[in-house]
Amino acid sequence: MSVKLSKQLVTLARQGGGSFKTVSDRSKVASRFSERLATLNIQIRDVSHIKTKHIEGYVKSRLDENISLRTLQNEMAGIRSILASGGRNKLADPTHDKLSNQALSISGASREGKKEALSDERIREFVGRISDKDMGVALGIQLARYLGLRAEEIVQSAKSIKTWQKTLNNGEDRVRVIFGTKGGRWRNVTVFEREKVISLLDQTVRYIDENNGRLIDRSTLHAALNRFHNVVRDAGMTGKQAPHSLRYSYSRYAVDYHIAQGVSRKEAEAIVSMDLGHGDGRGAYIARVYNRVSDNDE
Repeated sequence: MSVKLSKQLVTLARQGGGSFKTVSDRSKVASRFSERLATLNIQIRDVSHIKTKHIEGYVKSRLDENISLRTLQNEMAGIRSILASGGRNKLADPTHDKLSNQALSISGASREGKKEALSDERIREFVGRISDKDMGVALGIQLARYLGLRAEEIVQSAKSIKTWQKTLNNGEDRVRVIFGTKGGRWRNVTVFEREKVISLLDQTVRYIDENNGRLIDRSTLHAALNRFHNVVRDAGMTGKQAPHSLRYSYSRYAVDYHIAQGVSRKEAEAIVSMDLGHGDGRGAYIARVYNRVSDNDE
């Protein structure tokens, strides 16, 4: 691999702007692209040497690995940003006759969710399997069910557990999720099963205090995320029942909770959209994707 090219691409990735996560993801794409060119025996040392066939070869190699279309679309968006920052505007054009998503055979993927809300019975089965292997992961799974957490939010939740515990004990019905959020955007999350969550937080605080202050006992965030994903995968939480499906479970119960408080369904969906970190304008998305409500049902 050309070290010079790799450094240059990563530098250009950082110049493209965006949230911390966007820049981080784009930098990873830059490194992967450089490494893959080397694997394909393409020896270039500067972004000015990148040709159409190099990008086509990269995408084909990723397709051969059965990488999802959504992932490849995101990767191409990152590559286009890098190329634009490097002055390669023609190659960066999303309508390029050979490098558009359609020409690269990576168009047409839907943004619709492919997970399904897990029943509490199913979640208990997973928690039972996971508890014997890693109680921290088992507690994290339950936190995700009741607070709608993403994987990285679960792993980093140890930094906030005692604050959440204090907040609920003071009578509040919302906790603030700060660490591990997408794009660094913190959010307040409605807690609609207070007693269960308080009990879970009490248990989690005891566990963290006995395990080096961590929920997942690994020395780095990367190692902790790997541990989390490996444990849940071994327990069978994959595909439609992957950990992200716990956010779907939270959504369904949360919408019902807000409706029971007297608000309309559309208002409830807007509130839950904010609870999940999507913003108040994504209520229809929550209904269609997380709660699987068709337009005819609304």
